[in-house]
Amino acid sequence: MILHIPGVLTPEQVRQFRGRLDQADWVDGRASVGSQGAAVKRNRQLAEGSPLAVELGNIVARALTANPLFFAAALPLRILPPYFNGYAGGETYGDHIDGAIRVASPGAAPLRADVSTTVFLSDPDEYDGGELIVTDAYGTHEVKLPAGDAVLYPSTTVHRVEPVTRGERLASFLWTQSMVRDDWKRTMLFELDQNIQAVRAAHGDSQATVGLTGHYHNLLRMWAET
Repeated sequence: MILHIPGVLTPEQVRQFRGRLDQADWVDGRASVGSQGAAVKRNRQLAEGSPLAVELGNIVARALTANPLFFAAALPLRILPPYFNGYAGGETYGDHIDGAIRVASPGAAPLRADVSTTVFLSDPDEYDGGELIVTDAYGTHEVKLPAGDAVLYPSTTVHRVEPVTRGERLASFLWTQSMVRDDWKRTMLFELDQNIQAVRAAHGDSQATVGLTGHYHNLLRMWAET
């Protein structure tokens, strides 16, 4: 499932983030990847665990967990602290698959990366290139969203960021360990949840709505890992 989530951050939050990031010290983005990723990754990011990354990351994490669409799609059990990256002057990140196991800091419990999320901090007209390209069983998907919007996609997919040839692409990115590790099961639960909400809006809490809601929770009970 690839899902566009509008308005995760408000325009004012985006403005504040941009002001802070304009003054930030960036490091080589290869610092956070293994040898395969380092061979195709050319970008900059905030140093992992830096005060600014932690401060802004907490805002992103709170905004996502409070977003009903994100919660319904990701069914988050744990969220890795968000990262921040920048692309300009031809910087790019070639085809790769995100590592399965992530660790927030030395000694922290490992997190299984089930769901990847990118929160865009630059508007599409501010830069050329920089599309997020995600390839799954249904083909190749190109994503370039307004600032403040997010895209959620399975961490199992091959994806890349096209070279940025004009301007600068700023974003936050993070990984989530879901209560339901299988993407197809998460997709079914999400679609069932959205249809239940539509039926409830049209017909209220009818017997059918209650029955479908029970079916959703019993599936979640069967598949969830906590």
